Amino acid sequence: MDPIYKALIVCTNHTDYPTKPHKTGLWLSEATHFYDELADRNLPYDIASPAGGVVPIDEKSLDRRDNTNEKWYNNPAFRHKLEHSLRLNEVLPSDYQILYFAGGHGAMWDFPENVMLQAITRQIYENGGIVAAVCHGVSGLLNVALSDGSSLIDNRQITGFSNMEEKLVRLDDEVPFLLEDALKQKNTLYSKSMIPFIPYIEVDERLVTGQNTLSARKVGRKVMEEMYEK
Repeated sequence: MDPIYKALIVCTNHTDYPTKPHKTGLWLSEATHFYDELADRNLPYDIASPAGGVVPIDEKSLDRRDNTNEKWYNNPAFRHKLEHSLRLNEVLPSDYQILYFAGGHGAMWDFPENVMLQAITRQIYENGGIVAAVCHGVSGLLNVALSDGSSLIDNRQITGFSNMEEKLVRLDDEVPFLLEDALKQKNTLYSKSMIPFIPYIEVDERLVTGQNTLSARKVGRKVMEEMYEK
């Protein structure tokens, strides 16, 4: 019998850009494509967010024809978890062996400085769990310190949304900082695909990161591989 693992998917609550009229939030496929890989093994999961409650969906991520989005966004259980996400203080880290930070630009505002999120990450990682993140969700790893005071991502192979991709979506002047620059400043071994917007992941022991939206499924697949095939 395979062991039963449980996953915690963390999503943003932040919706506003400084000057753009449209709203940000979770980029839906970054949650659904990742979870689709876990669903194959019927993995139990919870969805949490910094403030709890409704996870806002980036409007632009809803207007794309995406069968996986439609499958899960219209799934009553998944939708309920998105609309009634756990607050971080309701999360018991010892319950989870997988932690996943979904992206969407909103994450750049409410992930990096969240001390409770950093504590949950540290505990799951130090308990032997896998920590994964995709696109702007990787910002949640920037300030995670381990119990010995060292940075989780120091000298680690990592990726995340690139400066070039941010410029191409014309949001480089809206975000509070550029993720690629911030990761490099943290002494990570940052890398990215040669071509923007293609699936790209980095794996460094129990740390799995994906560069952009299209990497979410690949991250999920790699997490499953690491959990079950090692």
